[in-house]
Amino acid sequence: MQVGSAPMVTNRRVLALALPMTLANVTTPLLGVVGAAAIGRLGDAALLGALALGAVIFDYLFWTFGSLRMATAGLTAQAAGAGDTAEIDRALARALVVAGLVGLAMVAAQAPLGAAAFALAGASPAVTAALSTYFGIRIFAAPFTLANYAVLGSTLGRGRTDLGLALQVAMNLLNIALTVALVLGFDLGVAGAALATVAAEAFGFLLGLLVLRRLGARPWRVARGEVLERAGLLRMLAVNGDVMVRTIAIIIAFGLFSALGARAGDLTLAANAVLQNLFLVGSFFLDGFATAAEVLCGQALGAREEETFRRAVRYAVGWCIGFGLAVSVLFLTTGGLFIDAVTTNPEVRAVARLYLPFAALTPLVAAAAFAFDGIYIGATWTRPMRNLMVAALAAYLVVLAAIHGLGNTGLWLAILTFLAARGLGQALLYPRLARAAFPQVPLGAQPMPAR
Repeated sequence: MQVGSAPMVTNRRVLALALPMTLANVTTPLLGVVGAAAIGRLGDAALLGALALGAVIFDYLFWTFGSLRMATAGLTAQAAGAGDTAEIDRALARALVVAGLVGLAMVAAQAPLGAAAFALAGASPAVTAALSTYFGIRIFAAPFTLANYAVLGSTLGRGRTDLGLALQVAMNLLNIALTVALVLGFDLGVAGAALATVAAEAFGFLLGLLVLRRLGARPWRVARGEVLERAGLLRMLAVNGDVMVRTIAIIIAFGLFSALGARAGDLTLAANAVLQNLFLVGSFFLDGFATAAEVLCGQALGAREEETFRRAVRYAVGWCIGFGLAVSVLFLTTGGLFIDAVTTNPEVRAVARLYLPFAALTPLVAAAAFAFDGIYIGATWTRPMRNLMVAALAAYLVVLAAIHGLGNTGLWLAILTFLAARGLGQALLYPRLARAAFPQVPLGAQPMPAR
């Protein structure tokens, strides 16, 4: 984009921003499939279990700090819209410093982190031994993984989701190639899979810096005093902290859903796991439109272009709700085929079909939440977003307690309540936040035209 202005908001522009991130989201699970296939060929169930548990542990550990991606994207988009190239570099430099410090702290605290993760996993001794090997190696990817969130956020905030896709694909392809080579070629087992991830994350970080340099970024030239400037640093930390609370609330909600489903029995647990994949597929696309909202709204707010901002909001909400409706209809009509493709167990198929209508509704019910998440992050309205997320989590817990006797039906009703409450709360608060962001200048206060 041209720095210092907000680009025209059109359907083509929204799709140009959303589709690359959708493709990036869709290609990422391929890495897990290849890793499982490579380890699976070794014929040791304990190794496969360790890889699966390790992936879950690091997903939760790292994505807790996914705020670095979202906060950096919002701050960068606003600076780009305002034409402040120096602030773009400052935002990236601050994010990289925080990523490095937090990542190194994870490495230093690997012993207690690992002990807590292994205790929660409750796996067999054989799986725990292999998991310990995997964890002890992959934890060294922490500084690079978190720094990649910052790099990706800076890239997206500039409106270059195409480059964001390229970075993700390049890193994942290298990870896949190294995993196959180290696990099967050098027979390194889970250690090879972990080493492959560390190397790919480090490569991705270096490649990301090169890409940003081509875009004009020079974060390494930002003076230390500017990086540590109190107002800018506090704003960045506040935005990150708010988004982190939001992410933790989401983790708690879906973690409870899985845990309570497990208590209902193996069939219910398996059926819910199958159905959650429907929401995961829908969220890949919805997240792409949320990213488009981050960019368009952030740039419009930075440029102080109210009509462009409001147009971006309308397009983001419209696309998310329209897509959510289409996907929900698709899941309702073809969800049975999906269930049959994922599992061959007739009992699991029967239970999954029983709850399919609830799962099929999740894309539509969640559509407003995804759209307004992108809008709020782009506008850096992160404190109200955080508060509304906590309120939605509270509503979820109340519903869980109130309809506990409904079993798995109650679980699905509660998660739908959580998704709906997020979007509804943000939609109701949006008009007040927008008026505050673009205050109307009284007629008498307008400057006299120059003669």
